Formats: sequence, structure tokens, C-alpha cells
Amino acid sequence: MAEVIKNKYDFAIIFDVENGNPNGDPDAGNMPRIDPETGYGIVTDVCLKRKIRNYVETAKEDEKGYKIYIKSGVPLNKSDKTALEYVGVDTNVADDKIKSQVKELKKGNAELDLKIRDFMCANFFDVRTFGAVMTTFVSNGLNCGQVRGPVQLSFARSVDPVLPQEVTITRCAITTEKDAEDKNNTMGNKFIIPYGLYVAEGYISANLARKVTGFSEDDLELLWNAIVNMFEFDHAAARGKMAVRKLVIFKHDSELGNAPSYKLFEKININKKEDVTVPRKFADYDFSVDTDTLPSGVECIIK
Repeated sequence: MAEVIKNKYDFAIIFDVENGNPNGDPDAGNMPRIDPETGYGIVTDVCLKRKIRNYVETAKEDEKGYKIYIKSGVPLNKSDKTALEYVGVDTNVADDKIKSQVKELKKGNAELDLKIRDFMCANFFDVRTFGAVMTTFVSNGLNCGQVRGPVQLSFARSVDPVLPQEVTITRCAITTEKDAEDKNNTMGNKFIIPYGLYVAEGYISANLARKVTGFSEDDLELLWNAIVNMFEFDHAAARGKMAVRKLVIFKHDSELGNAPSYKLFEKININKKEDVTVPRKFADYDFSVDTDTLPSGVECIIK
């Protein structure tokens, strides 16, 4: 079994989008998310974690210990029931009978909650990494329904304001025979950002990894690979060209950390070049990390 991580980490993901929609807002007709007061672009943490999950699922293909809990088309309670079956619950009965079985098991096993939690963490990479809310356990009177994961991500924000554009498109295919009588094509639209450079910040707690989920050194290496490659397995016409340009990792030499995360993120400098008015590529920015003034006990790794 791989060793649980012993170091705290803070990291920043620098990624960009070209002629695409990095994260549509369903409440705004799927327009790219923006901060309406400043015009800066936003990509949610949920969007980024979805891409990390997708990479792990593609790379590991349900290998033992690397299943994905939150995935399309699989009810959460189906995965939850595997943990109940592991502790001896017959799940092929009515819900009220499952609840009574759990109640009886708890009487003779004070560690039942921990056993179920540890099973979920050991078998599902995203539970072990990001944590999860597992309502099936809560509804059955268990106290292991909420697992706080050691890896947390912030919303990503663009370095400069972005300008979403609505592009009108035509489709030569006709949906119905009636439509074919009246027209030769149909009109549609899609939202894009011509170019945007984004930064998302992340945090990894070795303390939570040790106490709660068992997030290991092997998991950590897989996470870094997933972040660097998360857009390579997620290409779509709507998202345009997206790429992770830099992954900046601050490794502390202790479990609880040697410096506040915000002070480390302030060491990252991304500035538009002086001769650039409207950036359209990553090369239009100067990127650097001030590693000479890092606090004692902190190492910077750039991927």
C-alpha cells in the first residue's frame, strides 16, 4: 500500500482557452461565466474537478482503488450500497429493512461508521481526494455521510477581463420534412471567448489525508498528471482549444505547512507584455515565479 502524503501542498493551475467556452452558465443561455462587475472570466471548481475525474477514469479504467464516485449515468446510492454490502447489509430489500439492518449492526460495532468511510475512501479515488456527501448513509442513520477531502480547488479567474462573443452558425441538415419544404438550412449560435488565460488555486492537506481519507503519494502523482492533462482528453467543439500551460506547486516540508498559501500565490507573476494590447495567446504574457524569496521550508516545483 502506498504511503500517505506527509507534506502540505499549495498549487496554482494556469490554463487558457482559445475560441471556446471554458465553462458555460446554464442560467445565462450557456454563456461563458463572468464576474459582471469586473468582466473577469470564471471557471468553477466543479468544472475542473469533473475533468480531473474524467482523466483518472480514462487512465485507470476502474482499476481497483481508482473507481469514480461522481460520474454520469451511475446513481450515487448504487455505489453507496457496495459499502453497505461490504459490512454485511443485504441491500436487495426495501429501504426500511436496510435501515433496520444498519441499526442492528451499529449496536455491536462502534466502528461501523469508520469502516464504511474507509471502504469508500479506499475504493473511490475522488472520495479519497475531494471528499463527498453520501446521503444514503445519512438516511440510514450513519455518521459517515460527509467526508472532507484533503484536496480543495478554488474557482478559476481570468488574468484579464474577457469578452464573450455570440457567434451565429448555419446548419445544412434539416430536422423535419416540413422544415425541408420551407428552407435549406437552419441557424444556430454558440458562445466563445476569443482568448482567456485563467488561474485556479488549490490546496492539499496532509493532515486530512492522514486522519480521514488516506490520500497517498501515488494518488498525488496521479493528481498532478490529471491536472496537467485534463484538457487533452476533453476536447470538444464548444470548448475550443484549451490547455494547461503551467502547474505551480508549493511543497511544504511539514504536515501543517510553513507559510500561508496566499503569500505563496503572490510569488506568481503573470503580466501582459508591454507591446500587447489585446492578448490572443499565452506568449502574450510574461510568466515567472519569485523563488528567491520563498519562505523557509517551502519548495517550488513547476510542471
